[in-house]
Amino acid sequence: MPTYLTPGVYVEEVQSGARPIEGVGTAVAAFVGFAETGPFHQPTLVTNWDQYVQGFGGFTEGTFLAHAVYGYFANGGGSAYVVRVGGPAASEAPAAEQLPPPVATGGFLFSALPGAGQDLSVEITDPEGENAPDDRFRVLIRKGTKVVETLDVTTRKNAKGYLVTQARESTLVEVTEQPGTAQRRPENQTLTLAAAPAQVAVPGRPAATPAEYVGDASARTGFAGLEAIDEVTMVAVPDLMSAYQRGDIDAEGVKTVQLAVLSHCEQMGDRVAVLDAPPGLNAQQARTWRNEEAGFDSRYGTAYYPWIKVFDPATGRNSMVPPSGHVAGVWARSDGERGVHKAPANEVLRGAVDLEIRLSRGEQDLLNPIGLNCIRAFPGRGVRIWGARTLSSDPAWRYLNVRRLFNYLEESILLGTQWVVFEPNDDRLWSSIRRNVTAFLTEEWRRGALFGRTAAEAFYVKCDRENNPQESIDLGQVVCEIGVAPVKPAEFVVFRLSQFSDSTSLVDE
Repeated sequence: MPTYLTPGVYVEEVQSGARPIEGVGTAVAAFVGFAETGPFHQPTLVTNWDQYVQGFGGFTEGTFLAHAVYGYFANGGGSAYVVRVGGPAASEAPAAEQLPPPVATGGFLFSALPGAGQDLSVEITDPEGENAPDDRFRVLIRKGTKVVETLDVTTRKNAKGYLVTQARESTLVEVTEQPGTAQRRPENQTLTLAAAPAQVAVPGRPAATPAEYVGDASARTGFAGLEAIDEVTMVAVPDLMSAYQRGDIDAEGVKTVQLAVLSHCEQMGDRVAVLDAPPGLNAQQARTWRNEEAGFDSRYGTAYYPWIKVFDPATGRNSMVPPSGHVAGVWARSDGERGVHKAPANEVLRGAVDLEIRLSRGEQDLLNPIGLNCIRAFPGRGVRIWGARTLSSDPAWRYLNVRRLFNYLEESILLGTQWVVFEPNDDRLWSSIRRNVTAFLTEEWRRGALFGRTAAEAFYVKCDRENNPQESIDLGQVVCEIGVAPVKPAEFVVFRLSQFSDSTSLVDE
């Protein structure tokens, strides 16, 4: 109490017992992938598409990060963190020092691309047909004894089939002009190329190992770099699939990275992974992938299938991309319009012009029960998300909105009760905790986030002498038990129709 010595009127500000708990944000995504420019491994906040372009460049052929971020903002996303991988970390030597020396012939330099693997060779041979021009020849790219790529090329720079230009279509070999040397038709021969390290970044050909995705907690790289950012609620790795398509990462590598994403989300406890199924799968193959090849079981993860077709400015035509970025944007839009308690399904996927495969109801019957959320096209209703399940086998955590609602409630209560630490641990403190938590949950019940006709049916808050005995007080602990009844989505809507006849008898007059 203050001490008053001079007569007069005094005003005191006193803290009331009510300390409102504010709801935390629920729609902040994190994307890990390949970008044209920008810092490696450092999580960078972007709040709109223009800001992403300024920091990381635009669309790049063969990569999906830009498509994911664009789809996120187009579908209602507000802010996101971007982690660029596919290049050397700060502690690594420059990429040029790590690449093996190229093989020179005819004024050209041949080298293997990162991730191309071992036993790679290039055979220079004559072109097909008779009376071919002297500048024409063929390049056969072999892995072992098998020819995997064939290039019909010329040494004329202004021609359509110029060797350096045509080689850009290769996923295994890079060809450049040898400085200070005139280009000519190479002699027929076979060149053996040394394998390039998969983790080396080459402009236009990004690659990353599973270890780079997982990252290092001390160096704040990969997923570990996201641990320090508490606002993140969704994590997606779209370019894991571009690395898989190019052969930089095999199926086991994909599983390793996706398990690492799930492990990260489970460890943090406040975010959910948005996983992509591999490309080119039919419904039966997708079921096999989910059950056998992946076999994930996590209440902090989801998976979506199939891929979606969008316009690709890098190529000027429509192309297939993984749906995770667009899906994350729908989550954000649904949170803003309805709330985190609403399942983010039966929502239009903006920007999707078609699907890799159009699923029937019978095919979804195979996938929905195992937690593979389908994206479907409906006549007159567009492309929509048609599933809202997690990857958990536990019925209590089957639905995505239940998982995200609990994340929201837990984080909000955690941050809103920090004032409790070091307060006197007595009945007055327990009463304040009950009052503040009850007020917060009551408001959530009124918004429709909790199930029950009354607040008493929707939740309870217990913080008294019964669950705070003297032993807990002596340990410096305050225990508050909270139970909530979350709303669950009406996943199956059944109308029961039957025939009936009017049994009223007609009375003759």
